[in-house]
Amino acid sequence: MWKIAATSFITCDIIVGAQGADLKPSNMAEKNEAKASSNIQSCDAYFETIQSRKKLPVSLQESLTTAFSEIPVSSFPDVPGGKVIEIPADTTIAEALKVLSESNIMSAPVRNPEAGDSLDWRDKYLGIIDYAAIVLWVLENAELAAVALSAGSAAAVGVGAGAVGAIGALALGATGPLAVAGLTVAAVTAAAAGGIAAEKGLGKDAPTAADTLGDDFYKVLLQEEPFKSTKVGQIAKSFRWTPFLPVATDSSMLSVLLLLSKYRLRNVPVVKPGSPSIKNFITQSAIVKGLQQCKGRDWFDCISSSPISDLGLPFMSYDQVVSIKSDELILEAFKRMKDNQIGGLPVVEGPKQKLVGSVGIRDIRYLLLKPDLFSNFRQLTVLDFINTITASEQELGKVAPTITCKLDSSLGSVIEKLAANQVQRVYAVAGEEEYVVGVVTLRDVISCFIHEPPNHFDNYYGLAVMELLNE
Repeated sequence: MWKIAATSFITCDIIVGAQGADLKPSNMAEKNEAKASSNIQSCDAYFETIQSRKKLPVSLQESLTTAFSEIPVSSFPDVPGGKVIEIPADTTIAEALKVLSESNIMSAPVRNPEAGDSLDWRDKYLGIIDYAAIVLWVLENAELAAVALSAGSAAAVGVGAGAVGAIGALALGATGPLAVAGLTVAAVTAAAAGGIAAEKGLGKDAPTAADTLGDDFYKVLLQEEPFKSTKVGQIAKSFRWTPFLPVATDSSMLSVLLLLSKYRLRNVPVVKPGSPSIKNFITQSAIVKGLQQCKGRDWFDCISSSPISDLGLPFMSYDQVVSIKSDELILEAFKRMKDNQIGGLPVVEGPKQKLVGSVGIRDIRYLLLKPDLFSNFRQLTVLDFINTITASEQELGKVAPTITCKLDSSLGSVIEKLAANQVQRVYAVAGEEEYVVGVVTLRDVISCFIHEPPNHFDNYYGLAVMELLNE
């Protein structure tokens, strides 16, 4: 995979514009100083904790970090097929889902068709769209439309002509008339045209109203307005979890590893200087698979043979793990993931949190692919959801398994499990009953192999990168 030797430190370039950053340092500095960044503070706290817990020789960590700083991004393997799949911003939601499904990918960069020949990636790309963003938007609009219907008309809940084309930016579970202020009149019209109606006096809140929608509403979602004509570009920014931050092909892998670990990006687009088309798309999963291929090399074997506890993992204590009980609603599970900006939850039972399964953000797609699930999503429990999708012969083998490890498991065995099962996280369990005591994610694994040189980003990129990370 990567040929790593301890060599001198060299710098790399993160693309902040066609010709570099065009931001005003003084204004940015004042703004940055005036507004404390909770995002960056959280990243700093996480990385400092991991680094302080590592029981590794400092010389090894420094040599490895230096080596990664000399490996150019261009040496990293291309995406399968050699071409990054992009989705134009004027693509409809329905068509975007089709592209993601047929390409067997969970996300893709959103290209701006109006950018023309611009050499600035900020003009050419609007962000990244994924299944999570699409389904969260669909579920949100389903509930908002239900409220409007139960009230009898768009006007009754304060939705006027000025709201046409607007998309609600409310969290899942919002209730009451005020929650539909951003709902389009077209959504209500479409639902009514689909034969959906709520009896007068019933279903005055979102949960109750959504329960009355039935199978017909699913058919309306992607066939009528606003779902039929809503474009990817309209939700690419509002529903994204992490910033869109490309790096140059001649950047170092150290910067990519830091962005994917410390700074919590799930993927990093690679752009060739002077030609802002995306040349590669590096994900956390691809990095961990790359590390797995380094098995047999001294530096990798030295680190991977250590128990995860010697590397500061799991990062969170057992009482900090965000989980979901098997008898809670599946909608609550996805809401919890969205609120905590995490990609999966352990499903637990009992006071000691016995692990009985897991649910990930990519599982959210089944609410669209299986109408019978969607029509009952307000009443469906987590356990029923898991049982339904795993029992289906059609989906057999496509549901991500629940992978576990022990606190004394080696990092190498955890990497093997992550890579072999193509999952985002491994749940640390204890005792014969397998009680959940922690989570080890792709991000955590990457963090074990690097540390950040003092002022690494600040020295070379000023505040431009920090501004993007703070979005």
